[in-house]
Amino acid sequence: MAFSTRPLFHHTHFSPPLHQPKNKRPVIPLFSNALSTQPPLRSSSCRFRAKFGTFTNPTSSSSSKQFRFSVKVGSQNDYSSGDEAQSLIPEATPQEDFSWVSVIIPFVFPALGGLLFGYDIGATSGATISLTSAELSGTTWFNLTAVQLGLVVSGSLYGALFGSLLVYPIADFLGRRRELIIAAALYLLGGLITGFAPGLDVLLVGRLLYGIGIGMAMHGAPLYIAETCPSQIRGTLVSLKELFIVLGILLGYLVGSFQIDAIGGWRYMYGISGPIALLMGIGMWLLPPSPRWLLLRAAQGKGSVKEYKEKAILALSKLRGRPPGDKVSEKQIEETFVTLKSVYAVEESEGSLMEVFQGPSLKAFIIAGGLVLFQQITGQPSVLYYAGPILQSAGFSAAADATKVSVIIGLFKFVMTGVAVLKVDDLGRRPLLILGVSGLTLSLFLLSAYYKFLGGFPLVAVASLLLYVGCYQISFGPISWLMVSEIFPLRTRGKGISLAVLTNFGSNALVTFAFSPLKEALGADNLFLLFGAIALVSFLFVLLIVPETKGLSLEEIESKILK
Repeated sequence: MAFSTRPLFHHTHFSPPLHQPKNKRPVIPLFSNALSTQPPLRSSSCRFRAKFGTFTNPTSSSSSKQFRFSVKVGSQNDYSSGDEAQSLIPEATPQEDFSWVSVIIPFVFPALGGLLFGYDIGATSGATISLTSAELSGTTWFNLTAVQLGLVVSGSLYGALFGSLLVYPIADFLGRRRELIIAAALYLLGGLITGFAPGLDVLLVGRLLYGIGIGMAMHGAPLYIAETCPSQIRGTLVSLKELFIVLGILLGYLVGSFQIDAIGGWRYMYGISGPIALLMGIGMWLLPPSPRWLLLRAAQGKGSVKEYKEKAILALSKLRGRPPGDKVSEKQIEETFVTLKSVYAVEESEGSLMEVFQGPSLKAFIIAGGLVLFQQITGQPSVLYYAGPILQSAGFSAAADATKVSVIIGLFKFVMTGVAVLKVDDLGRRPLLILGVSGLTLSLFLLSAYYKFLGGFPLVAVASLLLYVGCYQISFGPISWLMVSEIFPLRTRGKGISLAVLTNFGSNALVTFAFSPLKEALGADNLFLLFGAIALVSFLFVLLIVPETKGLSLEEIESKILK
């Protein structure tokens, strides 16, 4: 059954006003639905009423065919990061018909990359217990030093850092689909090597390879999903990838709880990732490349324009569940390529390695990099470290069992992430971030107060813990990766996202290494106070810097927000 929604890639051609300077070109969002037969939206659907105008659609067979639209009158600053103004463009463009089956399939296989990332986090918590047990490890080298165990736990993190560095110069050459296929192969290879490792050295090699797969998957998955899904549900689908990460963590916890008493159970915990990685690789092999990437390569002069355009038409047709080479897809691709070509006619054919630190790309990196940085340094791993003692102090018997506590927290994270997925395209990114980060800040100050002078009220600690987890999962958890996937200009999107991923894993490593010394030096009360102060800074960052992108196509984000 087909559902009518706003299109992923759409535009309406404009006849520019007479007073418009000649060097100004109207920016046209990618993949229009020029042949749509949907009626214009009624003005009552717009939240803000404004002056009406009429634009002629030159693609129409009749020059008299017109579109009614509603616009917000104001300067370009109306779209600045400090404002909460929302563009009415997505609410006034023709709608595109698509089937949910055609949308879900291109989402699920890239999202498995996120699930495998989460699975590694969950499985490692149980695997380290099994691996270091004289009775359960099934090895003669179970007596690991603290450094060796630290390398096992953080081996995938080092690999992810290396993977995000690796894709920085080659992301646009590989393309999103091939990058995810390579990531799936690394997941499979790393999982199998780890599961069958005869010794610690081989085990660490497997952990490193798996981590490189994480770095590539966390770069390629949000890119592919954002570039191929309808813009109206882009927030839902990219946020749903975060739900897959949480689902992976839960799956890792559950597998660990079932295999914790088995001899050599850690081998099963790590090895089970293999079949999932194989499924991901097969699925990505069957999916088409991103049409946006194909057109970018054509505009950069990387091959035959005709060949790339034909591939883009077939890819878009397949993604939308249409017949191969249908006229609608052909029209959309042709008009989009004209727009891209006009942009590259006045710029270098390909961005330099440092271009991500210039102009609109720098603004995008400040937004995306800031979000993933604050995602890590507001203390999420540290807060969860205290989950067991906090629940135990409140009399919850489950706190005596670390595995059960992990499952309980994981289930709550899953539920709250689901709330964000359902509401992100309805409420928008900024409201969820503002609400979530403000609650997260409050919870950290309450936890500090609990350890300072409210020790006799354990329910305060439990409520603060749940408030923290819930607020994180409706804000920094899913929204950071969503903003990373959509905020960069097409020209530097591959490099920009790789830097954002590098920032994420780098700050993760920093928090991991600094946690123990800070805990010893400051104590729990002052540690939470420090994290609360950082969270307060992150709240101001969201309030003043982060823009709203709800309902905008990727091209509209670039033209209205970044420029």
